[in-house]
Amino acid sequence: MNLLEFSFLSGVLTATAPVLLAALGGLICQVAGVFNIALEGQLLWGAFTAVVVSDLTGSAWAGVLGAVAATVLFSGLLSAASVAWRADPIVVAVGVTLLALGLTAFLMRQIFGSGGTYTSPDLAGLPTLAELGLDVPVLGPLVPLAAVLVAATAWRLGRTRSGLRVRGVGQHREAAEAAGLRAGAYRHGVVLVAGALCGLAGAQLALGNVTLFSECMSAGRGWIAVVAVMLSGVLPGRLLPACLLFGVAEAVGFRLQGAGLPQQAADAAPYVITLVALVLAAVAARRRAPEKGST
Repeated sequence: MNLLEFSFLSGVLTATAPVLLAALGGLICQVAGVFNIALEGQLLWGAFTAVVVSDLTGSAWAGVLGAVAATVLFSGLLSAASVAWRADPIVVAVGVTLLALGLTAFLMRQIFGSGGTYTSPDLAGLPTLAELGLDVPVLGPLVPLAAVLVAATAWRLGRTRSGLRVRGVGQHREAAEAAGLRAGAYRHGVVLVAGALCGLAGAQLALGNVTLFSECMSAGRGWIAVVAVMLSGVLPGRLLPACLLFGVAEAVGFRLQGAGLPQQAADAAPYVITLVALVLAAVAARRRAPEKGST
């Protein structure tokens, strides 16, 4: 198996893009002091609405815009509960995720008349960059956009006044409010931006990686995105390699499945590798703690 051939690299980047976009949303929430682990449900909702809008309009770009708009509205539930009402963020996130799981399964039967998996010749998938006139086959436009958004977020958080204010709100809300900042407004804003990013992630998953929707098709990618945020140390520059770990594992799993590995083992590979990485990161953090204490 040649790990340097373009088909493998494109598979890695395509698998990474939905996780990276969702993780970026989780990261900016974490920076602002909002513990957002509802990425799984938001990603699934984005994938569902992208397919519905694309199927109704025959336009993949309309599907992307529909996914972004619908997921921003959906994230308003999380924003209202966790920011405005200050409910337990874990309970709220689990509730939002379960709502997305149940609602997509229910609406799928109401809209498409069947459960399980939906695909249709009328369902428009995202074009590749080659189809848009660029000499880059296979990759879709949202894949490089994900990397650009990570770089833009790193610059915004580190170099702009609004980014510094978001960081201040996350580090010490009371001090930020004493300085005249509306901490609640900033936190509402980042939750809604995270919803838009999860909408993009869902659109990439349902219209870019494949061209279909199936129940629970997020398949844990939102939880992997949460882990990627933890591995990154809430630093945008570390988010891409953390998400690439999942993309490499998924691409390798597909290759091994083609070589005869059981499908269940191939499907589990990305999550096992991500879990191992999280354990190793925790062990490394514990080893550094005594060193800091002794200095």
